[in-house]
Amino acid sequence: MKVFDGHCDTILRCYQKGGGIRRNGGHLDLERMGKYGGYAQFFAIFGSKGDMPGRSLWQVFQEEYAIFHREMAENADLVEHCRTAAEAEAAWRSGKNAAFLSVEGADLLECSLEKLERAYGLGVRAVNLTWNYENALSGTNEEGAERGLTKQGRAFVEKMQELGMLVDVSHLSDPGFWDVIALAGKPIFASHSNSRAVCPHKRNLTDAQFTAIIGNHGVAGLNLCDEFIGENPDMDQTVAHIEHFLALGGEKNVSLGGDWDGITGMPEGFHGIQDLDALAERLLQMNYPEGQVEDLFCNNLMRVVREVCTM
Repeated sequence: MKVFDGHCDTILRCYQKGGGIRRNGGHLDLERMGKYGGYAQFFAIFGSKGDMPGRSLWQVFQEEYAIFHREMAENADLVEHCRTAAEAEAAWRSGKNAAFLSVEGADLLECSLEKLERAYGLGVRAVNLTWNYENALSGTNEEGAERGLTKQGRAFVEKMQELGMLVDVSHLSDPGFWDVIALAGKPIFASHSNSRAVCPHKRNLTDAQFTAIIGNHGVAGLNLCDEFIGENPDMDQTVAHIEHFLALGGEKNVSLGGDWDGITGMPEGFHGIQDLDALAERLLQMNYPEGQVEDLFCNNLMRVVREVCTM
């Protein structure tokens, strides 16, 4: 089984705690990826002004990028930094994992078009417009929830799509989400967001939002944070999010976005990426076709990357 996951904070873990991505005590490392028949992961560069007072987030971006670059070089036998779907598939053919690079919160790029282009040149292929703090682009679901995209935010989205970068709407305010949908000429993704109908948390997607993602041919990634799963987070409640999205017609629009190393609590039975096969097995036991499970675990997100990230 191949896996393509849309979000982890493992580079931040390395930045704050040391260590690397070959083998560690977190949720995700390269050795554990090896149990699957091909693994791709979006590694997020992340830092917030609340956690790093007095630090320039642009400096944090550069320092975390240096860690990512180091880890790619030191573990070149197991992983390749990829920018396109074709590069990921080539990495798999050579027996390696595929690492994509994202930025969680455009604050790390100072919401600057110039720094966005610089990040693209470094291989970043997805950006969350916001994290929890509102910024020059938009409000978030935590702060400034009534604010949609600003003029600067609209220009940022347009530049991302022009460059060939995935616009990530996880953490974005509801008005900001709808502004992105109105602008988007290419698929977007909510890298780590669940169903608000199943678990009424503001970080999750409404049915209308997920239906709009279907219409946009984008994807939404299943987040394994217990807070976004429900009051009794277990395997069944996790599957309930998948089933709800599928019932809305999202067979080609559900993907994975575990939020690995960015969360503390997970559903019962989950401890890291090594447990993803248990989720796949549960779906197969429920008589979901193998092809549909493969789409959810890999193909749907790979299709979006193929359509958007062309070089």
